[in-house]
Amino acid sequence: MIGDAFVFDGVAHPFNFTPKNAFGSPGQMFANHLYAFHATLTPDSEPKLSAEEFLKDWTPADIRQMVYDQSDTDMLVAMPLPLTDLFRDGLSPWEECAELAQRDPDRTVFWGSVNPLEGRRALDLMERQVGEFGAKAFKFYNVRYDYGSPFPWRMDDPQVAFPVFEKAQELGVNLIGVHKGVPLGPQPIEATQTWDMDGAAANFPDINFVIFHVGLPFIDETCWQLIRYPNLYASLAATINFLVRAPRMFAEILGKLLFWCGEDKIVYGSEAPIFHPQWALRAFMDFSIPQDLCEGYGYPQLTDVAKRKILGENLLRLHGMDVEETKARLGRPQAH
Repeated sequence: MIGDAFVFDGVAHPFNFTPKNAFGSPGQMFANHLYAFHATLTPDSEPKLSAEEFLKDWTPADIRQMVYDQSDTDMLVAMPLPLTDLFRDGLSPWEECAELAQRDPDRTVFWGSVNPLEGRRALDLMERQVGEFGAKAFKFYNVRYDYGSPFPWRMDDPQVAFPVFEKAQELGVNLIGVHKGVPLGPQPIEATQTWDMDGAAANFPDINFVIFHVGLPFIDETCWQLIRYPNLYASLAATINFLVRAPRMFAEILGKLLFWCGEDKIVYGSEAPIFHPQWALRAFMDFSIPQDLCEGYGYPQLTDVAKRKILGENLLRLHGMDVEETKARLGRPQAH
């Protein structure tokens, strides 16, 4: 805990950046873009890894040490990447994420991930990830890349997406995340837009959908969707990290979210190991939205209650967990 805030980190990846894992230049481009995020947004006052140090095979033990031993994080989502079109193991293999979750089953939650373009094979893998490895949610990526060309798919596609959502419900899963915005490598930016979330949210009102990276740079479009659908949420993963290098920009992003959808629909994610969780957590706890932005745009102020919801309570609720029960179960101290 940081202060009296329970911290539930919504995303960390055991990346395998070793050069032999990438399928040629598209995969290398993707990995280099992630390193650029690390190098650009990590504050100068914090340790920055060289490309050689960063672009390695991050093990579940590495991630566990960074998140639990070196930061005020109470719980974590171990989240795979299914980019098997760019990397031999998908870049963050689901098997390693399952292993990361098994190391601390009371604290780490495993989210499954499949490629819906694989049809029946994807549905079978969903069954396995839930049945054998206890996946509590799924994360999807709308842009695939193969044969030198992008293969995007949409969250409102009745042929590709809806069977996957129906399978999730059949397996008792009602929480689905999707990478939006933040185009990486050779992915076409239009396929990362959020337009398709309307159809997903409207057709599956019993599933809660989390729009990762708050759809940046499509923040305004995302806000207009969040306010219209009660089952849409936004993750600050790879967005909270602008906080130190570009605090006013972060204030505008967060202010818009608070104005449009309120503090109950925003969840935290560290994106470890791209960013070390601790500096962002500390900075967020100390953060407030500049008064002139509150007066000029009507942004609500970021209260301590809102910080607690964003850092952990909202994600606990999305997983069907009670905040106080979970704190008691993990032996977390109450506020002094």
